[in-house]
Amino acid sequence: MKFRLFRRRLTISSPRMSVRSALPWPVRWILGAVMLGFSAAIALWAFEFGKGIAGLDTNAKQELQLLRAEVSVLRADRERAQSIANTSGSLLTAEKAAQEKMAAQIRQLESDNLLLRDDLGFFEKLLPAGGADGVSIRSLQAELLSNTQLKWQVLVIQPVKGAPDFNGKLDMTVNGTLAGKPWTANLPGGAQSLQLKQYRRIEGILDLPPQAVVQTVTAKVLEGAAIRSVQTFKLK
Repeated sequence: MKFRLFRRRLTISSPRMSVRSALPWPVRWILGAVMLGFSAAIALWAFEFGKGIAGLDTNAKQELQLLRAEVSVLRADRERAQSIANTSGSLLTAEKAAQEKMAAQIRQLESDNLLLRDDLGFFEKLLPAGGADGVSIRSLQAELLSNTQLKWQVLVIQPVKGAPDFNGKLDMTVNGTLAGKPWTANLPGGAQSLQLKQYRRIEGILDLPPQAVVQTVTAKVLEGAAIRSVQTFKLK
């Protein structure tokens, strides 16, 4: 019987045993935390000590300072380049606007020059002709704008200084052929009123019927029933 009890104790069916530590679990946690912290401090010190021995920390600080300085320089260069680009864009815009304005002024001057040339041809004829007296037609011009339109222009002057105002009429007569037959036309509504002190230039456009061929244009200055001046222009 004793042998069976002894064998039962040695086998798996023997009663369980537990070993307990003399230290309570909060103390064990605290000791574990202290050991971990101490190990981490030693590892950090070893790492810093290794960087100091290798000279990595000093070089890193110097390189960091250099990089910061280069970044500052690059930022200043970028801002300067951006400012130059903005200024260049403004200058280009202003220059383009000035060129467009100058081109418009040149076109206007060319147009004014043509008008002045046209006026010069007329006003040169304002010079008094020797021995001329009373109102007279100084110039008559005519040109075909198209097959159905005729432009005419008349300059009437009084070459005598201090002459009284002239009140009369201007009559235009167009001679030619229409469909191969002789044809004559006058201003629509007949002779038009004409008043002038020293000179006056009159112009207009006369509508022509189809198939009309204009050969001559005659201008007459009338004072009442009297004809004061007559001039005829032949179209080429």
